Amino acid sequence: MKGSPSRAVVGNVLVVALLAVLAWLLLRLHLQEDWWLAAPLASHWRWAAGTLTAYAALCALLWWRGRTRDDAGSAAGEAPTLLVWASQTGFAQQLCERSAEVLRAAGVPVRVRGLHQVDAALLQQTTRVLLIASTTGEGDPPDHTLPFLRRVMPQDMALPQLHYGVLALGDRSYGHFCAFGHQLDAWLRQHGAHPLFDTVEVDNADPAALRHWQQLLGQLGGNATELPDWAPAQYQPWQLQSRRQENPGSPGAATWRVSLVPADGVLPAWQAGDVAEIGPQHSPVEVDAWLATHARDGAAVVEGQPLRDWLARSHLPVLPDAIPADDTALVATLKPLPHREYSIASMPGEGHVLLLLRRLLRPDGTPGLGSGWLCDHAALGGRINLRFRGNPNFHAPAPDAPLILIGNGTGIAGLRAHLRARVELGAGRNWLLFGERTAAHDFYFKEDLQRWQRDGMIARLDTVFSRDGGEHRYVQDRLLAQLDTLRQWVRDGATILVCGSLQGMAPAVDAVIEQALGREGKEALIVAGRYRRDVY
Repeated sequence: MKGSPSRAVVGNVLVVALLAVLAWLLLRLHLQEDWWLAAPLASHWRWAAGTLTAYAALCALLWWRGRTRDDAGSAAGEAPTLLVWASQTGFAQQLCERSAEVLRAAGVPVRVRGLHQVDAALLQQTTRVLLIASTTGEGDPPDHTLPFLRRVMPQDMALPQLHYGVLALGDRSYGHFCAFGHQLDAWLRQHGAHPLFDTVEVDNADPAALRHWQQLLGQLGGNATELPDWAPAQYQPWQLQSRRQENPGSPGAATWRVSLVPADGVLPAWQAGDVAEIGPQHSPVEVDAWLATHARDGAAVVEGQPLRDWLARSHLPVLPDAIPADDTALVATLKPLPHREYSIASMPGEGHVLLLLRRLLRPDGTPGLGSGWLCDHAALGGRINLRFRGNPNFHAPAPDAPLILIGNGTGIAGLRAHLRARVELGAGRNWLLFGERTAAHDFYFKEDLQRWQRDGMIARLDTVFSRDGGEHRYVQDRLLAQLDTLRQWVRDGATILVCGSLQGMAPAVDAVIEQALGREGKEALIVAGRYRRDVY
């Protein structure tokens, strides 16, 4: 990924340029025969004073731009989110600053620190921290992190109030991939902090992993921002085969089943747990309205495509004075719409990519970017831009190992793919716990799940529906009532996969698992790769 120069690089370049100017001015003085013998001329004093003032102003500007800046807490009393970077080359720091921009755009107050600036008191005062950490050499931390390693990490402190996420940067060609990021993750867990999601690993600035991190930032910000992707995806053309609402009459948001097929008819391979990245578009009505407002011809061809198509995939310019009159210049200024990612509910053997998604609404009542495109605007049989993102952290265990699947809402999509894959392999030791609002309207994939249970492919099927009453309202309540069963499945070698809500279900389920197994038992599962989460 090509990034802008860091502030340190810009500052160094400016200082070198200033020194060169000063050297040239001194050389001019040397070339004057009387520059030393006579008293300085008034013009010399003015040059000296001006140069000194300019240098002082430059130093002040660099200090001002590079200073640590904290946002004030929100009006609702929300404390700033702490973003921390650990960087050897500047890339992690750059990603940290970009992450701060994403959260600020969503109205989330932030404070940014290098890891060397973080002490125990700051961590104990913080409720949410995001760490962007690079690994150098053979698993070594960046040099500037030494104060944190020596002064903070040896301390015996409790951080039960802290929720955190880690973006770990590394290179798989080295033996200890993302080692420092994982070291920070383990240290925080050992001191009682709670992970918001599993550590996101980035191999050599992998664009897909960085897009996933940006998607998680959007979720933490309430999904209120639609900033362009840092690294736009290279999509493949697919077709919208079918769609239908799954929960008419539900008290919750409309949920749709969407089926996609490749435009060339060649179905690629993917694994259960992988993710589909969709390139959304504006509705044709919205694009036509923009063209009419600005008196532009949508059929005009620019770089081989109609202007209408360029606009459909981009943020529509809103400031008339900033819109170039020339179509080619206009296209050059367009910012592409960010992708949306969805868990894949199907397997290749079923012949299509199956998605399950909420139709989200913006504050003004208009449909959200991704769900509006797939549920409302895209034409049946029309083109859908799609690409796959491998998600190895959420791939299945060996078929002979028991599998516990826990999820709520549209999180059932990723769990259904795992069950379908296990059915194809004949692996029947599966336990599914699923929660939603009502059994009558929100029991997604009901026919599949009940058939697999009858066929012996689901050993246990526990469902809870919060609006129907009953002994348990949420999936974590049902799991809590089955602690002995949970312990037995874990003793039998089960892997636990959790898919669904980042802020609600996932932390509550995590607390139940810790209650059942103890902190050390839960940590052992995480280290062994037997407890994994795909949350959003």
